[in-house]
Amino acid sequence: MKVNDKYDTYLLYEYMKKVSFTVRILVKLNEKADPKLLYEAAQEAITRFPYFAVKVRVDGSGSFVLDHNENPIPVLPEENKRLMLGSDKTGGHLFAITYRDNCVWFNFSHSPCGAHGGLFWIKSTLYQYLTKKYGPITAPADLKMVGTPVSEKERELPDVSELPDDEPIKRYEGKSSKVGLGRFLKYLFNPFAKDNYYYEIIIPTDKFMEYARSIDGSPNTILAAFFFKTIARYFPAKPDDILSGRVADDYRNDIGANESYRDFTRLLHIMYTRDMENDPIEKLNRMARGAVILQMQPELSCERYRNVEEIHKGIDAQPDLKSRKKYAASHSLFRSDTRDVFNVSYVGQTDWGGMEDYISEVHSITDGDFMLEVNALKDKFCLCFQLINKDRKPVDLFCRVLEEEGLPYTLSEMKTRYLPDIELPKR
Repeated sequence: MKVNDKYDTYLLYEYMKKVSFTVRILVKLNEKADPKLLYEAAQEAITRFPYFAVKVRVDGSGSFVLDHNENPIPVLPEENKRLMLGSDKTGGHLFAITYRDNCVWFNFSHSPCGAHGGLFWIKSTLYQYLTKKYGPITAPADLKMVGTPVSEKERELPDVSELPDDEPIKRYEGKSSKVGLGRFLKYLFNPFAKDNYYYEIIIPTDKFMEYARSIDGSPNTILAAFFFKTIARYFPAKPDDILSGRVADDYRNDIGANESYRDFTRLLHIMYTRDMENDPIEKLNRMARGAVILQMQPELSCERYRNVEEIHKGIDAQPDLKSRKKYAASHSLFRSDTRDVFNVSYVGQTDWGGMEDYISEVHSITDGDFMLEVNALKDKFCLCFQLINKDRKPVDLFCRVLEEEGLPYTLSEMKTRYLPDIELPKR
């Protein structure tokens, strides 16, 4: 294992105005947020995460570098517009908090971490806030308590030379899909298309898990099957359509990075085709589970991480910032992976400890079209159904699938994502 804080900068090279690689996690509290207590809690919590209290600069070689940031972590009223991380308004920080009424948004760059590491910071901040407001609360088992030391395993990275280099038993044979590509490119290159949208869907946990047990499914693969039905009904039929999807998978355990705050996520390909659209969910779920299991082999996890490290070496080898950005964009694994029509991201139920008594909903807001982000509380699944335009037909079709499968749900009105942007130094 090794420590390499440069690892936290590499996704910054892939930044685009329309795809900024930022995350926004919304926590809805049972009561209105207290701005003063929230500010105090945020300043206390960030001391536990020195690797998040940073600002970006460009060094003499044209590389992004993260320096310690002594400015207060920003805690600002929500303004219904994109917050600019890394700017004067956020004190140069890549992490910032906004609030309105009972809603608290945790905004951060995806470069240092994903939702897994982001939740380290979010849980600690909320724990400081809620204990200030309500008194002692049972802490979640994985809470990074303020005042405790940062462990070496939090910051270490696997050493590629120490990972096994074996072939998997079998590789999954998939195929990229062009369905929906024109829709996304139209958004990407339209200078007037600035906003994108989402809907909150709530499903009772007991009903959803009872349904999952009845068809021997997992939340990820069941939701993928639901989404396939949605996509098949949304896009005009062509006999040779590939209507494939992606399921997010966290592979940190396979490479010995169990305690790391960093993002070790890959997207597992599920190749659905048009002729499957009338198949029952149970069959679609079985097919998805088989595809997922085959792609979760530890050998493929090690291979993925080796590929990531090779790309990082390639970025470092470039002579200046412009070349680094160009190399990062052309070698991005997220762009070179098999292209799919839809995405499902669910990494399991989060342990909130006694804090859950004060939380009503949690939603992860990210980049992407036909994107389903899923959080699970003890009593409810919180789905964030994300689209790049105001056409609500996809979410209505998805809810129709829920109804056909006998699952109760509630659906919010359309909301604007307001994903944060990032102001990066140019030299």
